[in-house]
Amino acid sequence: MAAGFRFRDFVPDESPEKGFDSLFKLFMQLVTITSGDVAEALSWLSQLDKQYGLTDGEYGIGNFIDDLKTKGYIDENEQERGAFKITPKTEQGIRKSALEEIFGKLKKSNTGNHRTPHTGQGDEQSTDMREFRFGDSLDQISMTESIRNAQLNHGLTDEFMLAEGDLEVRENEHKSQTSTVLMIDISHSMILYGEDRITPAKKVAMALAELVKQKYPKDFLDVIVFGNDAWEIKVKDLPYLEVGPYHTNTVAGLELAMDLLRKRKTANKQIFMITDGKPTCLKEGNGYYKNSFGLDRKVVNKTLNLAAAARRLKIPITTFMIASDPYLQQFVNEFTEVNQGKAYFSGLKGLGHLIFEDYKKNRRKSL
Repeated sequence: MAAGFRFRDFVPDESPEKGFDSLFKLFMQLVTITSGDVAEALSWLSQLDKQYGLTDGEYGIGNFIDDLKTKGYIDENEQERGAFKITPKTEQGIRKSALEEIFGKLKKSNTGNHRTPHTGQGDEQSTDMREFRFGDSLDQISMTESIRNAQLNHGLTDEFMLAEGDLEVRENEHKSQTSTVLMIDISHSMILYGEDRITPAKKVAMALAELVKQKYPKDFLDVIVFGNDAWEIKVKDLPYLEVGPYHTNTVAGLELAMDLLRKRKTANKQIFMITDGKPTCLKEGNGYYKNSFGLDRKVVNKTLNLAAAARRLKIPITTFMIASDPYLQQFVNEFTEVNQGKAYFSGLKGLGHLIFEDYKKNRRKSL
């Protein structure tokens, strides 16, 4: 055995961590699942405490509630006496928690912009090198590489010579600004069959919003939800998002997304759509055309027409289908082919990583 080291068997701590920090992590998860309902989240937390002994005689749920108020995470609900509501501080905390959970702890960049494959008169240095050309600025010249070239080309003599042909410059990369619309399906099927699909979708949206805010602040991110209709929501409203008794009006969602992107003066535009079902609804006058049985050709055709319209506007649509039905996959494949976008048939696990990777890739090119 090496001197200074002593080895023994590892025995895990059987007693769970107690105190505000451990309860707070769980509370943040519960308040996301309950769509911002503090009372319901605390009720679930109390039940978990009884079952798993999350607190002890030194620190109880009552202490935790007092700390939540003192630290500014919950506040009195003016509309309902004796009730609590989460604060903007908690809303931001939920987004940060989602970002760490889904994307990991990311280092904030200095500029917050995306690289494109185009080099030249850009404003951020890359790792690529090339020969000096007329018009290159002096600060682009890599002195280390250039001096090495001079020594190789002219030898080590008493009179050092550096010719134009010895100069190497480091390429600059243009920074891209991107506009993204994230569409979230809030039709009733998102909570059917005993599976909560809306909570992971919300977490992904919150993580993406926080990522854009922290790392790519010059980008635009709009979030819309679609059921019988489609409407835009603010990032701060994401924790409160709930599924409704809706059908799936994909057409309304795409129309709104394209309207939002038309207003953005950026070269790169894209739509991410998270859904678990087929389009089943259209707005007609003051009413709705609905058909949940199979793929209705009237609804499908209008959806495909919008996919083609988005393609003409150079707006790729990436569909994240949380379903495994073969006939739904066939529809998504047809939709993707018409748009020339992408499609992922994924479960809930890993959904955030797929979106994150696509988000990064699409910012390296001019769409």
